[in-house]
Amino acid sequence: MEFVVAIADLLIVWYVVYRTLLLIKGTKAVQVLFGLILIIIAFGLSKFIGLTTLNWILNYFVSSFIFILIVVFQHDIRRGLSRVGRNPFFQGISTLEEVFFIEELVKAATALSSKRLGALIVIEREANLADYTEEGTHIDAKTTKELILSILHPTSPIHDGAILVQYGRIAYAGCFLPLSTSTRLSRELGTRHRAGLGISEETDALVIIVSEETGKISFAMDGKITRDLDANTLKKVLQNTLGLSSKKEKTVKAAAR
Repeated sequence: MEFVVAIADLLIVWYVVYRTLLLIKGTKAVQVLFGLILIIIAFGLSKFIGLTTLNWILNYFVSSFIFILIVVFQHDIRRGLSRVGRNPFFQGISTLEEVFFIEELVKAATALSSKRLGALIVIEREANLADYTEEGTHIDAKTTKELILSILHPTSPIHDGAILVQYGRIAYAGCFLPLSTSTRLSRELGTRHRAGLGISEETDALVIIVSEETGKISFAMDGKITRDLDANTLKKVLQNTLGLSSKKEKTVKAAAR
């Protein structure tokens, strides 16, 4: 019995470490974690060799190791914990509405691209984005191409900022998002792209970005950005990430005729 418990204990620890590494993979947190590991190794060596002063200094650092981890990885921890206990994006929405929702987003992004109107459309999934709505304007309306174009038109008083979509409906407009500090982002991309990438780093939200300068469509998710998408590619990405297969879409369309 003790052997089984020990094996279960090791498997749980292995899984937690594995999921943590997946969470921070490709982020600056990896470099920070590597630095912390080097400090721990230096602490052990200083104690073994007998470097009293260095060991005394590092001892205070290691004793506060847990608190240091929380501070350094606060954004990654927040992103991981925010995925627990939330409802699926499409809960309470019919499959026909799912298809309509994705098609309207793609049509809107394509129209914005052709007109070279900058856009940030954030789709909430499991993580609660209420913290980013304080500066926004509450709307609560069906997601349509026409409404998105109206909100983001330069003459609109709420065209600055991001559109926030919750449960398939446009919930807020004019929201301000955290800017990414990633050094991997191309310098030719401006504030709009950094904001889109920033919210995807801190939450599990999906972000559609349309460049005002080039009209190109980009997509951000999990701290990664994919650029130069056409309508078909964007549609497939949304279908995959929101759990709507193309086969299911065809079935719904055929039944609706």
